[in-house]
Amino acid sequence: MQSERNANFNRNYNDYICSVAPKTKEARTLLRAFFVGGTICCIGQFIRFALEYWAGLSGTELAAYVSMIMIFLGAFLTGIGVYDRIGKYAGGGSIVPITGFANSVVSPAMEFKSEGFVYGTASKMFVIAGPIIVFGVASSVLVGLIYYVYFLVI
Repeated sequence: MQSERNANFNRNYNDYICSVAPKTKEARTLLRAFFVGGTICCIGQFIRFALEYWAGLSGTELAAYVSMIMIFLGAFLTGIGVYDRIGKYAGGGSIVPITGFANSVVSPAMEFKSEGFVYGTASKMFVIAGPIIVFGVASSVLVGLIYYVYFLVI
């Protein structure tokens, strides 16, 4: 009896939520994300080709310069307020790893700059990106230890 009453309540609640919640336009959202994410990647590839052709860079040096330029562009566009508009338009497509990471570091730093350099900008800079860095470093240490133990034993 109680479980039947709960099932009716859940069904009624779900029906109410579906009637009140705004409908999403999934196809449009996915197309925008795909287009913007692909455009960001194409810009990175263009920078790679340009540095390869005009500067004669190759290998890890080329990869480092492309990464630095993409990080700079993401941070700069965040600083002047353009990246937020791109994010509103593209949704998840703007979270392409390198520019999205730069955006997640710069946004909190700008938001808390009124609190001063140390307690505002410097301390809040890694509010969003901090857990990514911590878990990335911790997992790389763990994997390194596993490889070390594995190859030490063999």
